[in-house]
Amino acid sequence: LDQEFNSLDAQHEACAAYVMSQRGEGWVLTPARYDDGGVSGGTLERPGLQRLMEDVDAGRIDMVVVYKIDRLTRSLADFAKLVDRFEAAGCSFVSVTQAFNTSSSMGRLTLNMLLSFAQFEREVTAERIRDKIAASKKRGLWMGGVPPMGYDAHPDPNTRSLVINEAERGTVETLFALYDDLGCLRAVEQEAARQNLRSKRHVFSTGRVQGGGPLSRGQIHHILCNPIYAGKIRHKDKVFEGQHAAIIEGDLWARVQARLQAASVRPRTRSKETGGQQTPGPAAPLVGKFRDPTGDRLTPSHSRKGGRRLRYYLSNRLLSGSDPTGWRLPAARFEAA
Repeated sequence: LDQEFNSLDAQHEACAAYVMSQRGEGWVLTPARYDDGGVSGGTLERPGLQRLMEDVDAGRIDMVVVYKIDRLTRSLADFAKLVDRFEAAGCSFVSVTQAFNTSSSMGRLTLNMLLSFAQFEREVTAERIRDKIAASKKRGLWMGGVPPMGYDAHPDPNTRSLVINEAERGTVETLFALYDDLGCLRAVEQEAARQNLRSKRHVFSTGRVQGGGPLSRGQIHHILCNPIYAGKIRHKDKVFEGQHAAIIEGDLWARVQARLQAASVRPRTRSKETGGQQTPGPAAPLVGKFRDPTGDRLTPSHSRKGGRRLRYYLSNRLLSGSDPTGWRLPAARFEAA
């Protein structure tokens, strides 16, 4: 896309030439150009496509010209939605390099066949990428994303590893030491606030800033459970030896994991009959058994609406604040599932 003449320009020229060849049919090229450079064809949430569909719905376009059909979409289900909107607006579309259009039944049949292969190609590509990530993590490589607290991406972009951020290393070591000493996430959160410990601040290439605020219990728990600090790389439910240096030594890591595991099996429900003591009860049979993707415990909660008591399981960090990544699951449906 940074080139002076890129593939989108070449495709537009081919489409414009095709439109010119159809002048005898009354075709006229619109001044608008609907490009979505760098956006996957597996989604309809593309700015250029959205503008195109708005113009189609408004009746400003009678024929959509594409270089190949997978430039429009690579999903058969999405294509069915687009065709419905095209037909409702009295619009058809033609592929320049595949010599058919949707104004005929044979063109629609051929189109559906080609889209099936386009969707197959997209799914195979996704599987290949997932397999590559799994194989790379098995070798202990860091596969990108926002580096965790205490680490930065390697300065060499060709090296898939992490280097220790000395300015943040102390925060990680302090959190592990506090939990090893206190054994309570709430107490660690309070002490971290007293010491003014902050989460990792990351500035994205777009200028958006993330983090840099006080550490919540969910964030602290996620740090304490992350095997990356022991020099390992996690992939789904497996853990492999990483190629980066560890921040936490093995004995401390093992003690903290043992205490976290012991705390996770403690019952969290309370009953009036026991004077508020923590005991398991039928009101929340799944308490202590599940966590959200960040590792935060799912905690039972409830609200009242119109005299009805509505039960939920929600990420523990939502009890003390808001977090858009937190889970809030309807208890009855979750328990039934």
